[in-house]
Amino acid sequence: MLDFFLGHYAYWFVVILMCVGLYGILFKKNLVKKTIGLAIFQVSVVLYFVSIASKWDATVPVRDSNIPVEQVANYLNPLPHTLMLTAIVVGVATLGVAFTLLMAIYNRYGTLDEQELLEEIQ
Repeated sequence: MLDFFLGHYAYWFVVILMCVGLYGILFKKNLVKKTIGLAIFQVSVVLYFVSIASKWDATVPVRDSNIPVEQVANYLNPLPHTLMLTAIVVGVATLGVAFTLLMAIYNRYGTLDEQELLEEIQ
């Protein structure tokens, strides 16, 4: 049983990060903390895809004379890593837009508390 938990440590780390991010999204009242929780959740999803795409004793898919091309198990699949790189870039841009919107909300209403904003809007 202990070997199962230690053998899948990357997945447990991802689950813990997902729980932390989900807690920030659902239970925090401040919009900045909710946004940070969303960013943590996104990082956990990226780490999950990178961890399932990695293999021990595999190398990047560049032709090497020491590694025969016929043994494709020796090479990594670059597609998940490429997609996650794109997800990171889109996530950073989205986070920048979110913080810009939060600054505009704060300048207009003077607060970032969710309940106070809902009361002022109604």
